[in-house]
Amino acid sequence: MPATAAVMAGSGRAEAALLLPETATRNMRFSTAAPPHLASRTSVARIMLQVLVALIPGVIAQLMQFGPGVLINTVIALITAEIAEAAMLALRGRPIAPFLLDYSAALTAVLLAVSLPPLAPWWLTAFGTLFAIVIAKQLYGGLGYNPFNPAMVGYAMLLISFPRYMTSWLPPLDLAASHPGFTEMLALIFQPETAIDGLTQATPLDTVKTQLGLGKGMDEIQSANLFGALAGKGWQWVNFWYLMGGLWMLHQGVIAWQIPAGFLGGLFLTAMVFFLIDPNFYPTPLFHLFSGATMLGAFFIATDPVTAATTPRGRLIYGVAIGILIYVIRSWGGYPDGVAFAVLLLNLAAPTIDHYNRPRVYGHPQ
Repeated sequence: MPATAAVMAGSGRAEAALLLPETATRNMRFSTAAPPHLASRTSVARIMLQVLVALIPGVIAQLMQFGPGVLINTVIALITAEIAEAAMLALRGRPIAPFLLDYSAALTAVLLAVSLPPLAPWWLTAFGTLFAIVIAKQLYGGLGYNPFNPAMVGYAMLLISFPRYMTSWLPPLDLAASHPGFTEMLALIFQPETAIDGLTQATPLDTVKTQLGLGKGMDEIQSANLFGALAGKGWQWVNFWYLMGGLWMLHQGVIAWQIPAGFLGGLFLTAMVFFLIDPNFYPTPLFHLFSGATMLGAFFIATDPVTAATTPRGRLIYGVAIGILIYVIRSWGGYPDGVAFAVLLLNLAAPTIDHYNRPRVYGHPQ
C-alpha cells in the first residue's frame, strides 16, 4: 500500500507538471546556439597558421641559399604589418585584437618579405608592407573584401617604382664561397647603397632574358656556372622546398588542388610547346617550374581564398590562365618574372570566371 501511494503521488506530481508547464519551466535555462549546431574546426586563424607553417621549408631554403636577409626582411615586414593593421582598425572603429589574431596581416607580411631580395633596404620592405596592408587590404574593407592579393599589390608597386633594388639578388650559396653574416647583413640592409652594386647579381630568369636578347642560344647561356641541372643554382632548391610545403597543404586540405595544378600545368605545357618549336631559344619547361617565384606563386599566392576563383572548374581555369600569362610575361614582357602581375590580372577576372563556371544545381538544366 505505501508503494502504491508513492507511485500515485509521483504520478500526481507529473500530471501537475504537465498541466502547469509555465510554472514548472519558468526558471529553467537551456544552452542553445545558432545553427549549424555541428561546429567546424576550420577558422581563419587556423588556415593562416597552417599556411605559415607550410612556408617554413622554403624560408629555410632561402636562408641557406641567400643568407639571413630573408629573416631581417620578415621581421621588418611583420612589425610594419601589425602596426599598420592595428592603426587602420582603430581608425575604422573596429576591434583590434580579433583581427590581429587571425594572422592574415602576418601572412601578408611573410609572403611579401620572402619575395624581396635579401639585401632590400629596410625602408623598401616597410613601404611595400604598409602599401599592402593599408591600400590593398584595409581601404577595401579588410580581410574578405579585398579584390587583389595584398602581398602581390605591394610587390608589384615596389617592382615598378624601384626596379634597381627589386632585381638585385645575392648569388646563392651554391655559387658564393660565403655570405655576409647576420650583423654585416643588418648593416647592409640599413645602408643599402654600399651593397647593391658590389655584392648582387642578376637572377637566372633575368640572365636568360638578357642573353637571349643579345642573340645567344640556350646551350651557351646554360653552360654558365649560374645554372644547375633543372634551373638556376640555389633557386631550384628554394622552389623544391616551397613545392614540399605546398604538397603538405594539399594533404591537409588547406588548399584545393585545382589552382596549383592548373598553374603549373598551364606554365609547363606552354613552355613545352615553345621549347619543342625551338629548344635553342626557349628554356625547358622544368627551368620555368623551378625558377623565380613559381612554386611560391602556385601554392601560396594564387590560392588566396579571398581573391582567387572559388568554383571547382573556375579554379582550374584561373590557375591555367595564370600559368600561361607568367610564361608570356617572362618570354616577351618587360620583367624577368611574371607571377605578381599574372596573379593580379587574374584576381580581376576571378568573379567573371566564377560567374560562367557555376556548378549545375541538382534537378535543374545547366
